[in-house]
Amino acid sequence: MLHDPNQVFIFDTTLRDGEQVPGCQLNTAQKIEIALALEDLGVDVIEAGFPISSPGDYQSVVQIAKHIKRPIVCALTRANKKDIEVAAEALKNAQRPRIHTGIGASDMHIKTKFNSTRAEILVRAVEAVKYAKRYVEDVEFYAEDAGRADIEFLTQMVEAVIAAGATVVNIPDTNGYCLPHQYGEKIKHLKTHVQNIDQAILSVHCHNDLGLATANAIAGLQHGARQVECTINGIGERAGNTAMEEVVMIIKTHQSLGLNCNIRSQGIYNLSKVISSEMNMPVQPNKAIIGGNAFSHSSGIHQDGYLKNRENYEIIKPEDVGYPAAAIVLTARSGRAALKHHLDRLGYVLEKNHLDNAYQNFLMLADQKQGINDFDLHQMMKAQRRA
Repeated sequence: MLHDPNQVFIFDTTLRDGEQVPGCQLNTAQKIEIALALEDLGVDVIEAGFPISSPGDYQSVVQIAKHIKRPIVCALTRANKKDIEVAAEALKNAQRPRIHTGIGASDMHIKTKFNSTRAEILVRAVEAVKYAKRYVEDVEFYAEDAGRADIEFLTQMVEAVIAAGATVVNIPDTNGYCLPHQYGEKIKHLKTHVQNIDQAILSVHCHNDLGLATANAIAGLQHGARQVECTINGIGERAGNTAMEEVVMIIKTHQSLGLNCNIRSQGIYNLSKVISSEMNMPVQPNKAIIGGNAFSHSSGIHQDGYLKNRENYEIIKPEDVGYPAAAIVLTARSGRAALKHHLDRLGYVLEKNHLDNAYQNFLMLADQKQGINDFDLHQMMKAQRRA
């Protein structure tokens, strides 16, 4: 495979897995708008939808394929001919089409979902890849529930689908089951035991049922996977998917990983806001990278340290993700340094004894209110001057 061995390909599935959140369905126009924004952000692959699932999803894939120029446009299918035919038709106008097909890899799925056997599933997997290969050169195979699959069978499956023509093999932790060291070891085993692994890219697709999606994705990258499947804001089925913004900023912050990606991180915050608005999915305030409190400081000890040197309490600059600015939030836990910072900003330059008086007045006010704003400070200073 001719690519930078340290490059991580960012596969965004906001428009497919992300849209599976109940009540978050998008229309075609909204999907095109988001796809174009993802292209501007630098995403390598856009999973545009599951064409056979509905006429609307089919049409969205058709239109995204027409509008997107640089990224690969990917369509999801099950391992059957009709799904693959419909996906190929939807992708016919794509400049860089990819069909993403696959089937269950765990014994749980094989026995209780497909009522089948390992041998039969292996045949179906190979046939699906070969059939997709008739339509597009770029075929990705997903081994569903790989997180709980027997490692020897999974190794056999991955080797077989690569031999059949898969260019990317997706190792999903479909139920968010794995611990990071387990998932990392699974990727490492495949990298060292699949004979033809040099002919394909391993991809990580992790779910957040135990809150480990990002940790598992990073563990997979550390052991040789080079594509990560993720969504903006970490939205997705059940507890969500790996959050793109977290993976991107981990790669940028921890340069010791030796990895890089094409994402222009300064666009992350704005796109996060668009996704939240269009999908009516509020972002929790304490969400990493893009939450409302991600760059807010309210503890007096933290505020004092931050004002002396931002890096005391921030490992990411707000501007690196397009965040408006860090905030020193005034609460009853705030100290004199934070109050002085805001009073200076508002034009009240106080000597120490006047600052001490202002701070005592501030604490009484802060005990009565959850948050202190500029108007409150102006009123407080007017009262202090009259006293």
